Amino acid sequence: MRITIITVCYNRKATIGKAINSVLEQDYDDVEYIIVDGNSTDGTKEIIESYGDRISRYISEPDKGMYDAINKGLKLATGDVIGLMHSDDEFYDKKAISRIAARFNYEQNIDGVYGDGVYVSNDNEERLIRNRIGGMFSLKKVKEGWLPLHPTVYIKKSVIDQHGLYNLDFKIASDTEFLLRYLYKYKIKMSYIDAYIVKMRMGGMSTSIRRAFEVLYEDYKIYKFHGLAAFGVVFLKKTIALRQYLVQL
Repeated sequence: MRITIITVCYNRKATIGKAINSVLEQDYDDVEYIIVDGNSTDGTKEIIESYGDRISRYISEPDKGMYDAINKGLKLATGDVIGLMHSDDEFYDKKAISRIAARFNYEQNIDGVYGDGVYVSNDNEERLIRNRIGGMFSLKKVKEGWLPLHPTVYIKKSVIDQHGLYNLDFKIASDTEFLLRYLYKYKIKMSYIDAYIVKMRMGGMSTSIRRAFEVLYEDYKIYKFHGLAAFGVVFLKKTIALRQYLVQL
């Protein structure tokens, strides 16, 4: 089973090397690694290019934002299963992809998997900020605002080909729309891996505090777009997130 991992980036010189190394150091052999750069100007491209043919596919060109870049990567992907590694993040350990592949091999009728993750501070200490335990999947939880942590989600390419790419009408939270469309509208079959998959650094587009209200409003539009009680669902979603932050205090 080939697993495609996509990293998109723009001016991420400080973190792109760690993200790339965490992919290349995985103990699973059959990995296609695609990097889509938005024509960075800070030295990011030079770091990526230094890895040579260890990167399966690499393009660097202007794009319309992160989700447009992800869509470019999805169109290039040839793996059986596809997931993302954001340029600020890392795999939790070297066995993450092996666990994902093992689950797909064990449960061959599933469409996707997800697991747990942690948010850490964007400094050398990497202090734990938030613990994201996915828990078992249920449609009821999705209707109440729960979604799996996006970078832990891996979905079969055949399913993505069937249900479509990221919606570029949503600039900040298209990952929410993507997951809601797949889990709520199309009801794809997901399997929970009770293990940490990813370590995320605070400060990315979706974790920056200054963007919180913009994300909140876009979440509202997304849930309304899918016919759910948007205000109540988004309130519950943010309450869950706040509770997870407070547990770490």
